[in-house]
Amino acid sequence: MPRWKITLEYDGSGFAGWQRQPGAPSVQQALENALSEFTGGQSIRATGAGRTDAGVHALGQVAHFDLMRLDSAYTVREGLNARLRPLPVAILEAEPVADTFDARLQAIRRHYLYRILNRRPHPAVLQQRVWHVANQLDVDSMREGAACLIGRHDFTSYRATECQARSPVKTIQSIDIARHDEEVTIRVAAPSFLHHQVRNIVGTLKLVGEGHWHFTRVGEALAARHRSAGGPTAPAHGLYFTQVDYHAMVSPA
Repeated sequence: MPRWKITLEYDGSGFAGWQRQPGAPSVQQALENALSEFTGGQSIRATGAGRTDAGVHALGQVAHFDLMRLDSAYTVREGLNARLRPLPVAILEAEPVADTFDARLQAIRRHYLYRILNRRPHPAVLQQRVWHVANQLDVDSMREGAACLIGRHDFTSYRATECQARSPVKTIQSIDIARHDEEVTIRVAAPSFLHHQVRNIVGTLKLVGEGHWHFTRVGEALAARHRSAGGPTAPAHGLYFTQVDYHAMVSPA
C-alpha cells in the first residue's frame, strides 16, 4: 500500500483548525473528503505534522496518507487539487515515501512565521492575513526580549491554560525578528510547540516593542511559570505554519 507525503498550503480563516472535529469545518476533513472522492469512496486517514488552530494559515503543512492504488505524483497532486477547489487548500507537492514515514512523529523541526502590519492605517488588502499594530514597534527591544526564550525552558507562562501537553518544557531553537518597511516578522523554530505558545510569545513581544514592558520582563515572566505572568495571545490570523524539517528520506523506487 503506497504511502504518500504531501506539502500543502491553506487559508485558515474559514476553518476550525487542521484537526477534524464534529460540527466544524477543518483542513483535515477537507483533505480526507478529497481523498475519498479521488479513490472512489475509500475512507482514508490523513495525518498532519502540526495541529494548527482556528484561523491559522499554512504555507508548508505536511501530511501523509496511504493509497490502495499506484499513481504518479502528478496524478495524486492534480487529482486532489481538482477535488479541493474551491476551498482555500492546495497541494503543493506529493511524493511517495517509505511506509514507515510519519509526518507528525518523524518531524525534527517546525517553523512558524508571525506577520505584524506596523503602521497607523488599518489593512485593506491584508485583513485576516496580518496583525495590525498601529503603535511603532522597537524591533531591537523585541529581539532583546526574545533572546531569553531561546533554549530549553519551562514555558508554562507562554502556553494556553487549556494546553493538554504533559510537560510545559520545550526547546526553542531560534526566534528571528525583522522589519520590512511596514511589516514586522517573527520567525520561530522548534522541534515542537505548546498550545498557543507562539501566539503568546508574540503578544508578549508586542508589549516590549511598544514600550509597555522592559525587555527583561520577558525572562521574568518565563521564570514565573504561570500563564498570568505572560503577555496576551496574539490573533490567530497573523500566524503561518511555514515548514517542517525531517531527516533525509529515501523515496521508494
